[in-house]
Amino acid sequence: MSGPELITFGCRLNIAESEAMRGLAGDDPSLVIVNSCAVTGEAVRQARQAIRRAKRARPDARIVVTGCAAQTDPALFAAMPEVDRVIGNAEKMEPRSFAPAQEKVRVSDIMQVRETAPHLISSFSDHARAFVEVQNGCDHRCTFCIIPFGRGNSRSVPAGAVIERIAALVDEGYREIVLTGVDVTSYGTDLPGAPTLGSLVERILAHVPALPRLRLSSIDSVEIDERLFALLTQESRVMPHVHLSLQSGDDMILKRMKRRHDRSDAIRIVERLLSARPAISIGADIIAGFPTETDAMFENSLKLVHECRIVHGHIFPYSPRTGTPASKMPQVDRAVIKSRAAQLREACADNRARWLTSLVGTTQKVLVEGDGTSGHAENFAPVRLPTPQKRGKIVTTPVIGVENGRLIAQEAVQ
Repeated sequence: MSGPELITFGCRLNIAESEAMRGLAGDDPSLVIVNSCAVTGEAVRQARQAIRRAKRARPDARIVVTGCAAQTDPALFAAMPEVDRVIGNAEKMEPRSFAPAQEKVRVSDIMQVRETAPHLISSFSDHARAFVEVQNGCDHRCTFCIIPFGRGNSRSVPAGAVIERIAALVDEGYREIVLTGVDVTSYGTDLPGAPTLGSLVERILAHVPALPRLRLSSIDSVEIDERLFALLTQESRVMPHVHLSLQSGDDMILKRMKRRHDRSDAIRIVERLLSARPAISIGADIIAGFPTETDAMFENSLKLVHECRIVHGHIFPYSPRTGTPASKMPQVDRAVIKSRAAQLREACADNRARWLTSLVGTTQKVLVEGDGTSGHAENFAPVRLPTPQKRGKIVTTPVIGVENGRLIAQEAVQ
């Protein structure tokens, strides 16, 4: 084994930052870095479980824990005998944080961080696509969310640095770039002239003409302005795949969450997107069992899955995060939450199965991943290829069937 072992939980931003840490932490093979997530209690539990498992597998390893869970509750991880060091989200981008013989906890006040440094990433060892951080932090305070306290206030990477990084990755052979952040659609509000995400996308496409595929991570529907909407629906190099942060389909729950959209807003933006570009696939984050959610309120979320034609569903069973307003609201029974989450996942799976079937007979452009026999189409449909192809290559292939939740490509691949 060469270099540190990375164990990553959570969002695409964490994936990008893990790759940055791989380069920052040096070539110490005894180092294990656990990049944690705090979005749910289950995510924290999984991180702790992974730490124990890593120590059992490698008793001599030096384990450093970072990420949002480490930022919001460093004492929890510092108390674990398996952990050698806990570092915060700001500190994890400093090489010295990974050196031995340091204080056990190094976590600063994330709210004091004012910049997002453009991390210089030379390669993505385990991915066919590259994730590029353009924004970090969040200025909104949804009542269920602990992430602003793990990531700090919103801050953006200047467009020039983003473009330079993407151009370098394309030169290395990457054919798809995913723009990531905590609240990507708030991009630019802290930069001179307050550029928007739409203007950043335009500049990337103009200045990196060799980039064939640009994808966006989760976006907030109310922040899709006309400039960004036009790019999502008219620009062929922007992938037809929109993942929306919806969270609920009930107006009262949305209000109690302190979300900035209502049910009709969600339905309206999806209808507009699909009307302008029917090939777009819709993804969404939805929380099951938010405090005070009644059966009728839940049914509104269940209906929203169908009304918004959600085929990439990220369903989160609600779990209270200490310090958030929602944790003090009347809670829903855990068994009910589990049942509701299962129903939402089933509804998304039904949509997804019908959507995949509808793609049989079409021709898809597939980014080859893994061992060369699988990949994703532009709409993020998973595809199985009949013969191995070069990883990172984009192949055009007819779709002849669906099996085990994946499209089956025809033998003849161009």
